[in-house]
Amino acid sequence: MAEKAGAGVPTVQAEDRLDSWKEIAAYLNRDVTTVQRWEKREGMPVHRHQHDRIGSVYASRAELEAWARSRARRDDNEPIDVSRPAAENRERGVLRWWIAGAALAIVLAGSLLWVQRTEYFWRNPLSDAHFQRVTDFDSFAQGATISGDGRLIAFLSDREGQTDIWLTQVGSGQFHNLTHGKIPQHANPDIRPLSFTPDNSLLTFWTRAEGHDQDISMWAIPTLGGEPRPYLEGAGEAAWSHDGSRLAYHTHAAGDPLYVSSGLPDQSGSPKSPILTAPAGWHSHFPIWSPDDTYIYFAHGLIPDKMNIWRIKPSGGRPEQITSQNGAERYPVLLDRRTLLYLAYDPEGSGPWLYGLDVQRRVPHRLSIGLDRYTSLSGSADGTRLALTLAAPKRTLWRSRIADSGIETTVPIAVPVTTNGGFSPRFGRDYFLYVAADGTRQGIWKVSGDASTELWNEMNIKIVGAPAISPDGRQIVFSFRQQQRSLLYTMQADGSAARVLTDSLDLAGAPTWSSDGKSILSAANDRGTPHLFRVPLDGGTPSVVLREYSTDPACAPDGSLVLYSGPDVGTTFTVKAMSSDATRSKFPPLTLTRGSRHVTFAEGGRKVLVLRGDIEHKDLWSVDLNTGSERQLTHFAADFNVRDFDVSPNGKELIFEREQQRSDVVLLELPRH
Repeated sequence: MAEKAGAGVPTVQAEDRLDSWKEIAAYLNRDVTTVQRWEKREGMPVHRHQHDRIGSVYASRAELEAWARSRARRDDNEPIDVSRPAAENRERGVLRWWIAGAALAIVLAGSLLWVQRTEYFWRNPLSDAHFQRVTDFDSFAQGATISGDGRLIAFLSDREGQTDIWLTQVGSGQFHNLTHGKIPQHANPDIRPLSFTPDNSLLTFWTRAEGHDQDISMWAIPTLGGEPRPYLEGAGEAAWSHDGSRLAYHTHAAGDPLYVSSGLPDQSGSPKSPILTAPAGWHSHFPIWSPDDTYIYFAHGLIPDKMNIWRIKPSGGRPEQITSQNGAERYPVLLDRRTLLYLAYDPEGSGPWLYGLDVQRRVPHRLSIGLDRYTSLSGSADGTRLALTLAAPKRTLWRSRIADSGIETTVPIAVPVTTNGGFSPRFGRDYFLYVAADGTRQGIWKVSGDASTELWNEMNIKIVGAPAISPDGRQIVFSFRQQQRSLLYTMQADGSAARVLTDSLDLAGAPTWSSDGKSILSAANDRGTPHLFRVPLDGGTPSVVLREYSTDPACAPDGSLVLYSGPDVGTTFTVKAMSSDATRSKFPPLTLTRGSRHVTFAEGGRKVLVLRGDIEHKDLWSVDLNTGSERQLTHFAADFNVRDFDVSPNGKELIFEREQQRSDVVLLELPRH
């Protein structure tokens, strides 16, 4: 197994490996005797461990497919010996049988490859499932999890104003608030926030101490009601094995170290070392045990949209990559040893959808129907019940003015638009831009006075970040992803002269203009880690600006300073700065909570505006670059969730993207097999 430097793999790059004759036979859809005969007589590639026991074999899926292809070509091209004239009638008969046999071998080999590539034997595990809506609140219900016996469902909801933990017994129609506002912060969309203990007596949850970004722990509350109490200090997520003897959990330290302990660490002693630690900036979330407890499955990659599903043995060793969609894959659930369900975005960035695959064949299948989007997934121990969060968030635009004192803002008012909502707003000199989505179509709109104009649109794409307007207001640059390709586009402010600046980078985050308007700064993934690149406007070759983890740049008006975001650690990231010559600046780093990474300069570059607060609720703050003093500019209501913002060129007006959560819990009941 070869290492791949810098690719963000936790230990080494995992092969597509089959670890026994039984697995090899199942993969090729044959019995063990047949594949052993193929190895001896036809050179099928099978490897043995050094101790050379006959049962200790392994094979590579890629090698097996290559062997099958070469075998088919060999059977097709092998010459027939007809040089002997004696016994012509007999040899003609033999020849006919030989040709028929060769043709049959070709058909069988082709059929084998066709079956492998088309997943002929795949059956949708949800085809006979019964759907049932569990909640029908006027508020949101999210992060649903189901108990191992499938009888209890817990979720987060703001049904009584603040976000609380709720519990219901399946089929009862009754809901119980367990926390009543006692826990201020327990919402985190990038992890599984709730889980049951093996005996269902406790419900564990993630929490962060108010005002202490790194003070993260797991707490627990009795399912029959009672006071919450500490459960696992310093942990972000935990998952019990099905037999209840072992606990897999990760902390919030850099690389999300994953540990396995026998029982709770404070009772059995903490494990000395993790079985897995990712590189800084990479995350390993959503751990869950396989039905036979031989593997721990988890989502690994870059938050928010470069995650895949992996697995590792509880004893550690080399992790194995199971999926490769790079589509924010999360919430893995095993229905049985081979059937994996998970949530992911499609290659165009739409979703998240519900996917399923066979962990041996590893061909993903979208299981979602229509435009149903799911944001959480949990399964009972026997795989017959699934609890999901069915979401339909609404994103709208709002405006407010900054008072002359610069100390406070006016109450925000909704911005009427001609589209079905809007997001990622940016101010120009006498207009503003925003992005709108209609199904699989996204477009960039311009609003000037009372006039709205669509400048650009495309089907089956996802605009990455937000559009950026040049310093003179005449040009617009934006990036989007289509069919797993990233393109950086530019156009005039009226939508004309649209052209590709580059399609050679794996773009990440929002682009920005250099202060002189001659180039674009954007992050792009380089061997799995985002770095800042400069893309010349005249069509020159992109070049690396900063060789460290860096995304979402912002340039000072005078070009003296470039701000950028560092890696996520726990639930926070750091905003850093470099000078125009790409050297480190004396700018004191800002630590912000995960969410919007957009920062913008104000008052001629003397101040920076940022979003501060909890993961699900933030306000706008102003930071003075000379004194380091900070001032809160907005005091939004608890249900006003700001995802993005911008400030007008004159510094007098703000525009916000507000996301309103609309979601319910649904139950899927699957037939027993």
